[in-house]
Amino acid sequence: MSRKHRRSAAALVYDAKGSDPAPRVIAKGYGMLAEMIVQRAKEAGLYVHEAPEMVSLLMQVDLDTRIPPQLYQAVAELLAWLHRLESGAEDEPESGVAAAQDVTDVVATDIADVSGGAPGR
Repeated sequence: MSRKHRRSAAALVYDAKGSDPAPRVIAKGYGMLAEMIVQRAKEAGLYVHEAPEMVSLLMQVDLDTRIPPQLYQAVAELLAWLHRLESGAEDEPESGVAAAQDVTDVVATDIADVSGGAPGR
């Protein structure tokens, strides 16, 4: 299977009240590793949503590195979507950005068989 068609996943962590000025990539991988990232997110009760474009961009960021300023807008939209979900206004995101859980962690994946929504919530 080509790299372009392999399942991939990335996970972000962000503590808006902490000292981190931007979210950091804390996990990423292809194939079985991607499946494990998504599985652990679901087990932790995190929101998971498909976003191949976002995952593609996050896969280019080194592990334990803050996202680059070019991704701030997309991740901000993601966090706004998450906030709407958590506050009960379950609107779809306005753009193709992706995944989430609670405002401290975000998971994005392009795994086609993972449905968007709120696993474990």
